Amino acid sequence: PETRMKPKKAYTDGRFGQIHYCSGGEGSPLVLMHQSPTSMTQFDRVWELLAEQGFQVIGIDLPGYGGSDGPPEPPTIGDYAHIVPAVLDALGIDKADILGHHTGAIVATEVALQYPERINRIILNGPLPISEEERAFFKQHMAAEREWNPRADGSHLTEQWQFRTAAQPGVKDFEAVHRNVIAGAAAWPNAWYAHEAVFAYDHGEAMTKITHPCLVLSNTGDSIHAIAERSKELRPDFDWIETEGGTFDYIDEEPRIWADAVAGWLQAN
Repeated sequence: PETRMKPKKAYTDGRFGQIHYCSGGEGSPLVLMHQSPTSMTQFDRVWELLAEQGFQVIGIDLPGYGGSDGPPEPPTIGDYAHIVPAVLDALGIDKADILGHHTGAIVATEVALQYPERINRIILNGPLPISEEERAFFKQHMAAEREWNPRADGSHLTEQWQFRTAAQPGVKDFEAVHRNVIAGAAAWPNAWYAHEAVFAYDHGEAMTKITHPCLVLSNTGDSIHAIAERSKELRPDFDWIETEGGTFDYIDEEPRIWADAVAGWLQAN
């Protein structure tokens, strides 16, 4: 079911043009950073659930995704990070908690490192501390994104659908797949920019530099769950919450369980 609460949409200026964001609810500010190649539509089913638990929920579209203007050439993760203080300034907020999922977790990490005074706590939902061999594999695997250009027979759309569903064995929430595939297709021709930045970034090294209270959140059915588990050794001081099953669209699949885990940790810390 879709959320009843509709967060208010707005724009502010950033390094690459306008940044699209939304905000809803009252209370402690919580910034949500989406995976790629999608948009903050990823959080459609949890806005209201988090707002009900006392949070001002703030979603931001990464540059080039959703409603945000994109950069003219491939950016770095460091280039993306400026969007968070820009949005906080627009909302008149001094400090916020930040949560990122997959690509969003990597951007959230860089935000915490570049702008530590603007962040209270950080939640990494599916971090990516990978080896160089894994980095090369991921770059090769995700190179398909560069080929998602319009074709006369529309096969570029079915190709994106099959690419996403193949990465999620047992996926049942095809409404979520649809919304996220459409968001990725809308980012053409530069939908690959964010993953390119991700695989050029050493998330494991960056995670060792985080000084904020941190939760690592993962679900056992996420395609990178085993990688996320490395956080336990990399940063044993970080808190860890693991939920069962699902895919990397877990936020869509189990919104209540996910929102309760997020809110519960924030309220306890």
